[in-house]
Amino acid sequence: MDALKPLYEKLVMDIKNEGYLQVDETTIKVLDDKKKDKTHLGYYWVYHAPISKLVMFNYSPTRASSAALPILQNFKGYLQTDGYAGYKAYGKKSDITPLGCWAHARREFERALDNDKQKAQHVLVEIQKLYAVERKAKEQNGRPEQIKELRLRESLPIINELGKWMFLQIKLTLPKSQIGKALAYSQTRWDNLSAYLLDGNLQIDNNLVENAIRPVALGRKNYLFAGSHDAAQRAAMAYTFFSNCKKHNVNPFEWLKYTLENIQSINHKNITDLYPHNYKQLAESKSL
Repeated sequence: MDALKPLYEKLVMDIKNEGYLQVDETTIKVLDDKKKDKTHLGYYWVYHAPISKLVMFNYSPTRASSAALPILQNFKGYLQTDGYAGYKAYGKKSDITPLGCWAHARREFERALDNDKQKAQHVLVEIQKLYAVERKAKEQNGRPEQIKELRLRESLPIINELGKWMFLQIKLTLPKSQIGKALAYSQTRWDNLSAYLLDGNLQIDNNLVENAIRPVALGRKNYLFAGSHDAAQRAAMAYTFFSNCKKHNVNPFEWLKYTLENIQSINHKNITDLYPHNYKQLAESKSL
């Protein structure tokens, strides 16, 4: 994997310059010499750029918000995350617009169904309406400005009415009840949840980056842990490139073979030609 390091470093630079990122994190057990007979719980921080469709994994020994500094310290644009408090400091920066995740909001109300079915069901039905608008936008395959117009016409009234309803209900609900927690989760993030209406390029939820993380769960079952912190980072590089192969329907073996054969001789200014999606275009052009 060390041979791929220059390509990985270039992808890290490109991710930093994206104007819209989705971020999530997941655990990985790591052997640590400092912890005898125990594994350290480290984290893969995963970044997905919905517009360019780049995916990047980065390993950190910690889940602290500082772990995202290498990527998010100078980031400018839209930042979409779940409700984890570690992202809050980045969302407060003047040149970042934080985006919420309606899928996470929905899960909170699904948990509240046994506590207050009537209220939880009401919110879930309204969220279903928002997703129906997203399906409509996808079927119409419109340009970003058309998607924005559709959302403002159909989704904004739903969000406005739901916000008013939540404002009234939260006053009548026990804050420590499950429905109270669900209402508070959405209310405290209401601006972030509504911000996807600002641009037709934005997603309603963080599901695309969550999908990129799923292979890690399978990996945890197969190899159980990484042998060291350095090994965990090398695995992050592998996850990065194979996730991009999967996203762009590229055969990972063929891409890896081609890249290892060419990465030493390629001009550094052309190194992005080895990105999986660029390799795919090259391969397709050669087959014509």
